[in-house]
Amino acid sequence: MLTYNFEKNSKTPLYEQLYSFIREDILAGQLPPHSKLPSKRALAQHLTLSVATVQNAYAQLIAEGYLYTKEKQGHFVSSLETNAPREKGRENSFGEKGEELLPKKEEYFFDLKSNSLSEENFPFSAWAKIMREVISEQGKGLLQPLQYNGVPELRCAISQYLLHFRGMLASPEQIIIGAGSEYLYNLMIQLLGKEVSYGFENPGYEKLHRIFRMNRVAHFPLGMDADGLSCRELRCSPVQAVHISPAHHYPTGIVMPISRRQELLRWAAEQKGRYIIEDDYDSEFRFSGRPIPTLFSIDEQQRVIYLNTFSKSIAPSIRISYMVLPWELLQRFRQEMSFYSCTVPSFEQYTLAKFIRGGGFERHINRMKKTYRQKRDALIEALQASAFAERVCIHEEKAGLHFLLSISTELADAEIARRAAAVGVRLSFLSEYLYGESNSSYQHQLVVNYSGIDLSRLPEAMRRLEEVFLAEKG
Repeated sequence: MLTYNFEKNSKTPLYEQLYSFIREDILAGQLPPHSKLPSKRALAQHLTLSVATVQNAYAQLIAEGYLYTKEKQGHFVSSLETNAPREKGRENSFGEKGEELLPKKEEYFFDLKSNSLSEENFPFSAWAKIMREVISEQGKGLLQPLQYNGVPELRCAISQYLLHFRGMLASPEQIIIGAGSEYLYNLMIQLLGKEVSYGFENPGYEKLHRIFRMNRVAHFPLGMDADGLSCRELRCSPVQAVHISPAHHYPTGIVMPISRRQELLRWAAEQKGRYIIEDDYDSEFRFSGRPIPTLFSIDEQQRVIYLNTFSKSIAPSIRISYMVLPWELLQRFRQEMSFYSCTVPSFEQYTLAKFIRGGGFERHINRMKKTYRQKRDALIEALQASAFAERVCIHEEKAGLHFLLSISTELADAEIARRAAAVGVRLSFLSEYLYGESNSSYQHQLVVNYSGIDLSRLPEAMRRLEEVFLAEKG
């Protein structure tokens, strides 16, 4: 007789629990093909359930093909393609609540590699209030199909923001909304063409060459010098479209001077079909001086494609990014690619539009700049006061959410990272962002991402780093 333990106070109905128990026994081979199940009345009496409960469970199993009936004989187990016993705990690739069984994320006491956002820094109350307003105002409009380039309200809000805070004259028509920068890169490659050769900064954004590779386009890493991407290397390459982050390069932190910007614009203007892809990913977070003008704002030849995202400024989960196209490329996009649907739900777009127009975004940025400045200053002060202060030097700390920390050491970067991980501190090095052969000039330089650090753990983190940086042997 079948015997199971039921959760009588569970939200899952008893017939569903019984259905699941029998189904698992069939799949595990505990109930062989063509074996006869107890009658509904006998099983109900044995399990102290109602006959209706057993009837409902059997009916569902019949409907899904796990059982079949013979007239006046009862219920039997169907012959499935696989009735072999399954290893316990390997019933499927999902947990009890349906979550995928992925490797657990490693936890660190102090993480200087990730640029995460603390829960208390997200404007939950303001965001929730605007969401309620959007539902009330838009109503069934939220259910309507979207324009390919995003809702006009958000594009207008972004256009005004770019004008007032980045000095850019960008029409709402030129703005394309997309779910994340990676998606927009893929669109851009389709727009420019897969016969185009692409260039990217080296070291640089580690996902970029993967995106180029997956799109099967020619791509070339271009070295850096003190002013940013090397124009000498660019001119020696077959590149027609080059990706740069001039306002604050990741991971070196270099801010490209106007002379190099003008040199790049001259390169783009020399031949038809050349473009510069400007990634302005964390330009909001500059802690001294005026914001650096965008390359787009000084481009008179319409050769710059501008990209930005709200992932750094609000939260990675927002997944709203945008690109601003030159007019010629915009016409091509409309003709060839406007069949694509916008990948960001209208609800999120209307919410973000109101957040920007109402001043919430500006207030949030100002709060975050203050918070990040405090974290940066506290971390730098702790490093300068540490026992290993004489062995480190800080660079490029005036903008963005990271800075570089040069270390005087005989240990290899990988060994330092390994030792730090052993004491619960996660580190990353400039050498990790190199594409191709290693370069000794990028050794022993930490990329210190500080936006997500817990300041209460800072003293203990410095003590643990002392164990790493002051132990050359062993």
